[in-house]
Amino acid sequence: MSEVPVTELPFRVDLDHGVAVVTLDRPDRLNALTFAVYAALAAWFRAPPAGTRAVVVTGAGKGFCSGGDVEDIIGQLFEKDAAGLLAFTRMTGELVRAMRACPAPIVAAINGVAAGAGAIIAMASDLRVGCPTTRVAFLFNKVGLSGADMGACHLLPRIVGHGRAAELLYLGDVVGADEAHRIGFLNRVVPAEGLLAEAIGIARRIADGPAFANSVTKTQLDREMDVSLDAAIEMEAQAQAICMLHPDFREAHVAWKEKRRPTYR
Repeated sequence: MSEVPVTELPFRVDLDHGVAVVTLDRPDRLNALTFAVYAALAAWFRAPPAGTRAVVVTGAGKGFCSGGDVEDIIGQLFEKDAAGLLAFTRMTGELVRAMRACPAPIVAAINGVAAGAGAIIAMASDLRVGCPTTRVAFLFNKVGLSGADMGACHLLPRIVGHGRAAELLYLGDVVGADEAHRIGFLNRVVPAEGLLAEAIGIARRIADGPAFANSVTKTQLDREMDVSLDAAIEMEAQAQAICMLHPDFREAHVAWKEKRRPTYR
């Protein structure tokens, strides 16, 4: 896997055959987020490297992401006024906006703890793979804050259902891998030693597929959350007609006739 040349990014990025692996790289702090990491991640997801067709996000060391750094972020929030706090909460939300707007589907490989904003990053991904050491916790109420953080009250019920989301956000309990899989937060649970390979394998399957059509699917999954069935059917009719104009549609048909795998743009 070849490393993408980047300048002073507070995380690692490796791109290989259309799959970009983003590794949060503060293992000594369980990959806790700083102001710089928030901003850099949002900027990266807004403009991933050319050729990125799928993304895997994971953490270095024993954890995925423990949330906001207690020293770098939490301690400094007490020094901010109302305007400064609102600027901060809007900035954190921009990371979720960027992840959902990223045309490439995102697979989270959740190695160990994903807490607070770390759980949000996992939630904002399109697919989530865990292992026996995976722990997920939306801890906001444990620190006197609401569960309404970075879009959690919008996205989480759509992943696990309203009742499960309410339980996770009201109680802030730590959920293990098996329970996270049972309620639908995790798509798969695999042995720890195979976690990253499993996530990359899923991303590779996505990357080998029709990138344009996959980006349309991702967009529509988000856009159709809050529309009527009639509106959704019309949106999908228009989206699918556009896909039928794309060369990938003809390539799939030609490949089928020639009994070969399609080569998508």
